[in-house]
Amino acid sequence: MPDDDAPLPPTRLRDLAQWQVSKVSTLGARLTATRMPLHGRADFAILAALDEYGALSQAELGRRLGLDRNDVNGVINRLASAHQVVRKTDPTDRRRNIITLTAAGAVYLAELEAHADDVQHELLHALDDDEQRQLRDLLAKLLAGHTPQPA
Repeated sequence: MPDDDAPLPPTRLRDLAQWQVSKVSTLGARLTATRMPLHGRADFAILAALDEYGALSQAELGRRLGLDRNDVNGVINRLASAHQVVRKTDPTDRRRNIITLTAAGAVYLAELEAHADDVQHELLHALDDDEQRQLRDLLAKLLAGHTPQPA
């Protein structure tokens, strides 16, 4: 619920799209932090990529998600230790590891997705369904007009 007594920043600031997007991003991050495990966002990104694209190398996961390969390695280590992914050496290039989603990983992904859906619902509750679709479409159009940034 909005706090009607909260002091407002200057209009010049409130009218800047980048200020508004930053505030929405902060709000989304706070809501996510209350509903997902500490590493949930990174786990969700990796598991969603594996679910959508199938088995991928660690390097390809990093490229697709805009993550540093060391960060990807840490997430993969954690997910592998929980049997949510399997890491195997690529038979065509022994220097590469191929990562595959497991059944346990699919269950964990579904749990994380439910948390993400809850966050989206709370974050966007002031918009009707058509406005939510328009917002996603406009944000996608803005992002498509720029060089991709890390996830």
